[in-house]
Amino acid sequence: MVIVNQIGLAISKNNIEESTNLYLCTMTEKVLKLLNQSDLRITAVRKDVLSVFLNADCAITTATIEAALHQIDRITLYRTLKSFEEKGLIHSINDGSHNTKYALCEGHCDEDHHHDEHVHFHCNACGNTFCIEESSVPTISLPSGYRVENASVIVNGICNKC
Repeated sequence: MVIVNQIGLAISKNNIEESTNLYLCTMTEKVLKLLNQSDLRITAVRKDVLSVFLNADCAITTATIEAALHQIDRITLYRTLKSFEEKGLIHSINDGSHNTKYALCEGHCDEDHHHDEHVHFHCNACGNTFCIEESSVPTISLPSGYRVENASVIVNGICNKC
């Protein structure tokens, strides 16, 4: 059986299965590597939740994770997200949609400090929120006695997919 993919290349069923197996192998390796680098114990739930993040193309809510994993215990999910955030694997985003969203950190965060001072873009059409790593949060100068602990910028508009 031969299938034509989206760019017009003919792919045999065996090639599709090999590509899928390679993807799954690489995904599993990536999940294990991230958990090991973060000194997190490897559990089935942590692997599953991290896989959802790796497959997401935008920030996701707990409801998105629950829908993807079906039978996950809500308390376990929240504990997992808290552990991931504390270890610098993910960061939370308040985009004004009344649902906290989470996104993977780009690898330069750790448990001592999140380096996620980038802009987040919230699409008014589809509701998705994206990390825009290329744009950083501007430095704000404050009066004496004030100390910045967190700064975030949410840009609202229409994303490139809408």
